[in-house]
Amino acid sequence: MNEYEVVIVGAGPAGLSAAIECAKAGAKVLVIDENNQPGGQLFKQIHKFFGSKEHKAGIRGIHIGEQLLKETEELSIEVWLDSEVCGMDQDKSIWITKQKEKSHCIQAKKIIIASGATENSIPFEGWTLPGVMGAGAAQTMMNCHRVLPGKRIMMIGSGNVGVIVSYQLLQAGAEVVGILEAAPVLGGYGVHTAKVRRAGVPFYTGYTVKQALGKEHVEAAEIVKLDSNWNTVQGSERIVEVDTICLAVGLTPLIELAWLSGCQFTYLDKMGGHVPIHNKYMETTVKGIYVAGDVSGIEEASTAMEEGRLAGISAAWSLGYYDNEKADMLINEEWRRLNLLRCGQFGLKRKMSKDEILIKWEEMQDANFKNNRSPFDGGTQAVNGISQSK
Repeated sequence: MNEYEVVIVGAGPAGLSAAIECAKAGAKVLVIDENNQPGGQLFKQIHKFFGSKEHKAGIRGIHIGEQLLKETEELSIEVWLDSEVCGMDQDKSIWITKQKEKSHCIQAKKIIIASGATENSIPFEGWTLPGVMGAGAAQTMMNCHRVLPGKRIMMIGSGNVGVIVSYQLLQAGAEVVGILEAAPVLGGYGVHTAKVRRAGVPFYTGYTVKQALGKEHVEAAEIVKLDSNWNTVQGSERIVEVDTICLAVGLTPLIELAWLSGCQFTYLDKMGGHVPIHNKYMETTVKGIYVAGDVSGIEEASTAMEEGRLAGISAAWSLGYYDNEKADMLINEEWRRLNLLRCGQFGLKRKMSKDEILIKWEEMQDANFKNNRSPFDGGTQAVNGISQSK
């Protein structure tokens, strides 16, 4: 059986960032991804990131992905593509189907789960017709395969994904006939929403899709207004001619592998649903198994990269590649960068949800783990440092 010091599931922004930190410290790392190329969502993100320079502001997601891949290659990190992790357990045995071959098992000392998230959907009459798809699927068709998903498109959901993909659809030559938002207010960042407004795309707040119309594929969408109790307003129905309906109605963390491993969970609606309980070092309730990125709660690619680095540094520390003083410095720096991303109107809500996870961890430590403490409990200097930095 092959043994690796660190096995990382997922080659997206969180997974690659974690791999780079582990390898820089000197650990033997394996990255596994079911796709045929690494990089995850970054290679669909042709827009420029914004924020601070240290968080890649002004750089397009695709170029950030290229930078991460270059670092991965320079560090000679082993990457298995077209490889699906079918299962893992608390002993950190991992079962993999590699490139459609017979499955086999490898052993890890530490595991970092960076499996990402899956798109949500909403059921309505006609939702199985060709032409109804997730906004992420439309983005993949455009930016990865150069295929325009439709000519006249209705977007459901005004969050960042909805407005960003709408703008990219416009750039690709499609007509976005409207963006529907069931809530009374828009959900995306103003900088993204403003670009779509300037392009002439109308927003419909307090509206949702009632049904998709068509025989062999989508030919029109019937939309309807909602009242303050989320009930449809009779007589407000409108028929809009479209050939595509895109759904940007949130994401759900891909937590199956964490469930299989015996990790314990908490439910946080703002984080996308059930998320693995983890501590300040991204370690779950199963010793030696870490999470990073959307699997630990839905946020943004910038946050996923910082959480990946934090998990990678923590795993390397637990393997003995850093002493407490060095780990304290590196981990405090990652928390400083994370806290910068979790400020402001939108970021503060995410920070509060993440704090709930940390509080849950502490409660479980007090109740259930007095005789099975995390290896980091010995790192008093680092623990105190993190507390002060937060």
